[in-house]
Amino acid sequence: MAVSMDDDVPLILTLDDSGSSVSAPLDDVDREELPNENGGSYDVINDASSPAAGDCCAQQSSARHNWEMNYQEAAIYLQEGENNDKFFTHPKNAKALAAYLFAHNHLFYLMELSTALLLLLLSLCEAPAVPMLRLGIFVHATLELFALIVVVFELSMKMRWLGFQTFIRHKRTMVKTCVLFVQFIEAIVVLVRQTSHVRITRALRCIFLVDCRYCGAVRRNLRQIFQSLPPFIDILLLLLFFMVIFAILGFYLFSPNHSDPYFNTLENSLVNLFVLLTTSNFPDVMMPSYARNPWSCVFFIVYLSIELYFIMNLLLAVVFDTFNDIEKRKFKSLLLHKRTAIQHAYRLLITKQRPSGISFKHFEGLLRFYKPRMCARERYLTFKALNQSNTPLVSLKDFYNFYEVVGLKWKAKRNREHWFDDLPRTAFLIFKGINILVKSRMFQYTMYTVVAVNGIWILVETFMLQGGNFFSRNVPWSYIVFLTIYGVELLLKTTGLGPVEYLSSGWNLFDFSVTLFAFLGLMALAFNMEPFYFIVVLRPLQLLRLFKLKKRYRNVLDTMFELFPRMASLGLTLLIFYYCFAIVGMEFFAGVVYPNCCNTSTVADAYRWVNHTVGNKTVVEEGYYYLNNFDNILNSFVTLFELTVVNDWYIIMEGVTSQTTHWSRLYFMIFYIVTMVVMTIIVAFILDAFVFRMNYTRKNQDSEEDNGIVLEKEISKEEVVGIIELYKRISGASETTQLQRIVSQMDKYGQMSTVFLGRRSRTKSDLSMKMYEEEIQEWYEEHSRKEETQTPLQEPASASNSSVKPLSLRQRSQTVI
Repeated sequence: MAVSMDDDVPLILTLDDSGSSVSAPLDDVDREELPNENGGSYDVINDASSPAAGDCCAQQSSARHNWEMNYQEAAIYLQEGENNDKFFTHPKNAKALAAYLFAHNHLFYLMELSTALLLLLLSLCEAPAVPMLRLGIFVHATLELFALIVVVFELSMKMRWLGFQTFIRHKRTMVKTCVLFVQFIEAIVVLVRQTSHVRITRALRCIFLVDCRYCGAVRRNLRQIFQSLPPFIDILLLLLFFMVIFAILGFYLFSPNHSDPYFNTLENSLVNLFVLLTTSNFPDVMMPSYARNPWSCVFFIVYLSIELYFIMNLLLAVVFDTFNDIEKRKFKSLLLHKRTAIQHAYRLLITKQRPSGISFKHFEGLLRFYKPRMCARERYLTFKALNQSNTPLVSLKDFYNFYEVVGLKWKAKRNREHWFDDLPRTAFLIFKGINILVKSRMFQYTMYTVVAVNGIWILVETFMLQGGNFFSRNVPWSYIVFLTIYGVELLLKTTGLGPVEYLSSGWNLFDFSVTLFAFLGLMALAFNMEPFYFIVVLRPLQLLRLFKLKKRYRNVLDTMFELFPRMASLGLTLLIFYYCFAIVGMEFFAGVVYPNCCNTSTVADAYRWVNHTVGNKTVVEEGYYYLNNFDNILNSFVTLFELTVVNDWYIIMEGVTSQTTHWSRLYFMIFYIVTMVVMTIIVAFILDAFVFRMNYTRKNQDSEEDNGIVLEKEISKEEVVGIIELYKRISGASETTQLQRIVSQMDKYGQMSTVFLGRRSRTKSDLSMKMYEEEIQEWYEEHSRKEETQTPLQEPASASNSSVKPLSLRQRSQTVI
């Protein structure tokens, strides 16, 4: 059907359930002007009115519904770009949209997370269980079936949203489905038989946690680990090759020495050289042969030089280089993915008459779905921040900055320089003097000196303490003196800078917290509140303030704070590996290790528990290593952590092996290799982040990194009044409260405009945008060329449509809503 060139007709129309095109209103253009500070205007396109009175309501309702669907779909595209979701998972019909919206809300995410945690925590109650948490088989099997049924419901909603064909193409979802099927069968078998059997597959329960929306960072870590495996395996094979060569050589050299238990067989030779790689058994493994021939030390020196100091460091270097390349490729992929999402959203928000940009009305409609909690003031300020060309429409070039701008938190810029500017002159001069004092370099270095003296005093005081009760009932005078100085500093900074400015600094928040804890510790000592004596131990935290003195220390701390979220996800990734190995360890080694269990092994002394009488006293010789067992999930985690540290880890391995079979060593060796991979990735990540920050700092010497991202925008009174009128027409007066408050403030101070500051913290993505600024333009050009070659331009349906189709955007398939 013919479509008139109405300014309020979408360029791309969604389809109704039957697949026919939605009729567009055939109206005249109705516009309202909103002036800005530059004298221009932002066009606000109203729903058009049809000249035919009988069709007016129906056509307006159709147009409104049409735009609402476009707003929602554009918001979904932007969310897919932000979350790095593949576009082939985009909902394709009304049922899929309903399932998508149901599966993409925080209640669903919490249900998903709670179910995964319940399945993992069942290992505390299942045999071998933690004694205090043991549950009957019927109870924990029923809980497991309930959790698995919830997972079935989650997957059914996902299939309803994706469709069967897309569902089976999604690899992670198919793995989760297979694990679910196996777990379901095993839970039913346990419930029917009323007895547990060997269930190594419980180790796969962590897949349910990895698939949760809140564990996206863990999935990225696992993906990077698997991507780093090829070069890691290459170097690992080289390392094992030299290990085998030296094992054969060691067997021929040292097996004739019958007093040497480390090389009497080829298997022992291999195992002990593997342990030697961790230096856990050195120099014990060398001493029998060294006692017989001092020249035998050359064998061990050459082996350690090649394996430990060369190949292991080469392994780190290769993984670091691979990791660095993966990080760059990941940033490029995510950047282009977001760009494509923005292009899809842009095509849904422009009109047939004005394809050159997005009006505020349609931008506001987008934000209602993308960020429902964003207020009307922030929506308009976001629109202003994006609109760098100060035209009525946001162009595609400006819209590419959507993700950087939409996260800004807006606050009105203070009209006064200081909080005390309106006080009487005498009070103003007093507070102004305090302000100058606390900002002076002399005051800062004086406080640094006080902190350093306090640290030395605490060190001397602690050195002179003896064992026993460290806390006396009398409060030390030094404690009161230093706390008083810190309290005066806090008071001066709060009054000189103002509470808001004082608490806006991270270092000031840290100082305030440490001073507050020191005061609470003083109260605990003064009133003899023993349960709270631990607070006193936090006093040395004040010493961290000294790190502000040197730029390199500041960079280290800034890198540490930036890495903290990612390090938390890496820690969770390591715990997932721990869980898998703990389940396997419990299934095979539960109840194996106990006191005096390994009397026939070379590590018997570590497991010995003997009482004998010396004179009138009974002396207990206890090796304690029997506590490192796999009797329950908690003990297994502690044992695995000790294996990660690798100090004397072979004692645990040999103790378990002596009670089972020599094949048990494979479990411990594989665990060491897996943790070596994860820990190498963690080290590579820390190195990459620190080197990246150092390079960024050198490249941007004049950048104000500590202030984050700050954007300043000015809006006039006429603009605010116009926006209020717009909201009254399209959504009533419920959303105009903050805008009316802005007008009231302007009237109160006689202002014609107000300046707002948008702030957000600086992210790794922002730093990467700066670092790869030149390469990013090449990526964009390459991406555009690729899209043009992959998607040939379609012939326009009419001459009027041919001029409004952006050439750089591929045609989006129409979506049935």
